[in-house]
Amino acid sequence: MKRFLLFFGFCVICSITVSAQKKFPYQDASLPVDQRVDDLIGRMTLEEKIGQLRCTLAWDYYSIQGKNVVPSEKFKKDIREGNIGMLWATYRADPWTRKSLENGLTPELAAKAGNALQRYVIENTRLGIPLFLAEEAPHGHMAIGATVFPTGIGMAATWSPELIERVGEVIGKEIRLQGGHISYGPVLDLARDPRWSRVEETYGEDPVLTGEIGAAMVRGTGGGLLHRPYSTLATLKHFIAYGTTESGQNGAPSFIGQRELLENFLPPFRKAIDAGALSVMTSYNSMDGIPCTANGYLLNDVLRGEWNFRGFVVSDLYSIDVMHNNYHVTHSLQEAGIQSLQAGVDADLGANAYALLGDAVHKNLIREKDIDTAVRRILRLKFEMGLFENPYVEPKKAAREVGTAQAKEVALQTARASVTLLKNEQHILPLKKDMHVAVIGPNADNCYNMLGDYTSPQPDGKVITILDGIKKKIGAEHVIYAKGCAVRDTTESNIAEAVNAARKADAVVVCVGGSSARDFKTSYKETGAAIADTKTISDMDCGEGFDRATLGVLGHQQKLMEALKQTGKPLIIVYIEGRPLEKNWAHRNGDALLTAYYPGEEGGTAIADVLFGDYNPAGRLPVTVPANVGQIPVYYNKKAPVPHDYVEMSAKPLYPFGHGLSYTSFEYSHLQITPAADGKQFTVSCNVRNTGNYDGDEVVQLYLHDEIASTVQPLKQLKHFKRIHIKRGESTTIKFLLTDEDLSVIGKDMKPVIEPGDFTIMVGASSEDIRLTGTLTVKNDGHGN
Repeated sequence: MKRFLLFFGFCVICSITVSAQKKFPYQDASLPVDQRVDDLIGRMTLEEKIGQLRCTLAWDYYSIQGKNVVPSEKFKKDIREGNIGMLWATYRADPWTRKSLENGLTPELAAKAGNALQRYVIENTRLGIPLFLAEEAPHGHMAIGATVFPTGIGMAATWSPELIERVGEVIGKEIRLQGGHISYGPVLDLARDPRWSRVEETYGEDPVLTGEIGAAMVRGTGGGLLHRPYSTLATLKHFIAYGTTESGQNGAPSFIGQRELLENFLPPFRKAIDAGALSVMTSYNSMDGIPCTANGYLLNDVLRGEWNFRGFVVSDLYSIDVMHNNYHVTHSLQEAGIQSLQAGVDADLGANAYALLGDAVHKNLIREKDIDTAVRRILRLKFEMGLFENPYVEPKKAAREVGTAQAKEVALQTARASVTLLKNEQHILPLKKDMHVAVIGPNADNCYNMLGDYTSPQPDGKVITILDGIKKKIGAEHVIYAKGCAVRDTTESNIAEAVNAARKADAVVVCVGGSSARDFKTSYKETGAAIADTKTISDMDCGEGFDRATLGVLGHQQKLMEALKQTGKPLIIVYIEGRPLEKNWAHRNGDALLTAYYPGEEGGTAIADVLFGDYNPAGRLPVTVPANVGQIPVYYNKKAPVPHDYVEMSAKPLYPFGHGLSYTSFEYSHLQITPAADGKQFTVSCNVRNTGNYDGDEVVQLYLHDEIASTVQPLKQLKHFKRIHIKRGESTTIKFLLTDEDLSVIGKDMKPVIEPGDFTIMVGASSEDIRLTGTLTVKNDGHGN
């Protein structure tokens, strides 16, 4: 009997070993991806399938034990009970997650954490399906040690897709080195209301600029070529019309017509998808009464049907829950999950609603094959990325290659290129390096105010403030510093000290504006959006959830600027801001005025380089700066008729879209419009000559207006642009190719059409500074002359 039992036990062990070693088709890398996906889905239970559609919040899924990282018990429980296939924000550190420099993950520990979580899932689940790790990355990976670039609005101000593609390369590499796979970003919302709290994340108000910069970011993060080692799944945010909500309120309804969607809001997403984006995130807002997270027309008909999008759609955090809890369009959370899945949402970020889909299948409320469709979209990309063969990363390599000097150089170049000179009276800038300069203001020496929202904690010395940059530029002995006041708090002001500092200096650089710096005093919603209240007065006046009713500087900043003006010293005003703040006083009274947006970790060096002439500014506004909040919405490409003046003031903004000055000057000449070889496209060319005393960049902008069309058209619409470096005294020829897409309009039938007639071509330095104009005529056959 004992011999029999021993023999039986030996056979069982052998059977288990043979089974474990058996290679199923989905584990065979030599097979086509679709065949592997089919095989794996065929082996999965309903519960395992649903787990692949659930994306949980993961910053408490690990435990640091000395130099090692191990899975937490919560993670093990969620895997055991939910078969989770996707994690979000594993490496995130900020006040909301309560992860700091003390208890968060360094790049090396992050890589170890990712490996530990993957290993647990692969070794302790029935099918060993590796995890997808999704990370926030709108302007750098939101993780300790990663490189922090200017926020989206600053990146757009560069008007340089080539530079932003390099930014994307750094972001993709730093995420993949640490074990992440999905990058949340770019943000392609059009920002038409500066009161909205998330303007800083966007690429501005224009669909062409947004599309070009967004596509460049996607190309930089891999362009959808997932077999490359540093490619990420770029996730486009937020689908759609999230940046044009009623009253500028985050998540409020949007009222956008179908034609407006087709003309302005959808094209940037289409451009980025054509560049290789493989994930799209829905938005919190509703549109025409339908929550965007349950809009089947947009997600199924447009995104997949018309655009052939082959990636997956993910909800914004708890946006499925919002359908039931806030919008009250479903009777239950389960019904919200059913509607979202049927509308084309594949992954539930937050993972509450889709946890109820199994019960819905058993009750015949939804078909299992609908779940299979969503699972297939996600699994295909896991196979394409090679996660089944290579799920782990090298922690030592992450330690060496995240946050390198080369990455910091890209951050510096981007910050320099973004700085936008709005006014330079009597050529007060650049300043001389032998001057004594007073550096004043709440944003002169605050590292976190330089960074914007979606930023991790930073170690001392990593972020260069404006004070740091100026001291390094001209020597600390030539710099006098006084804070003067806080961004919002009126109990911390010492304007008298600032005035005394100004009187001792040859010139004053006052650094004002706003902040999106989160702190541990601020309260947060479950979605991570900050809650504005009167109990705590941090510097934060912007960032997700911090919508504004006015646009002026807060606290005592206005009093500070006025007091400094009274000293009679040259006044250079630098705005650090996440939205275009009202600048009327600064425009009238500053000798020079710049905006640097949120310039990132190298911002202080970049600003000092501009102020003292080591870099000639060439940033251009990606948004219109209103003269008064009453003008909102104010954007350059409004449709006819021409806006008329108000009773109290002009309808013109303070600064137009595309505006930005240089230390040199440029002359435009010789506009030529010629048909291309096929007779259907047109080449527009002109000469640009540097007529000033400095080498510099010029941003040449081409606008178009359809003189007579079947539907009302914009007064002007950006079609192409080029940032080009021209040495002083030299000239260059700029060429643009106008295509069918550039000349088409959305006709009465909601379809694109090229209509015969005249088009006015406008080439210049901003939407209002048009230097050259010409006419292009399209004949009935689509050809021109």
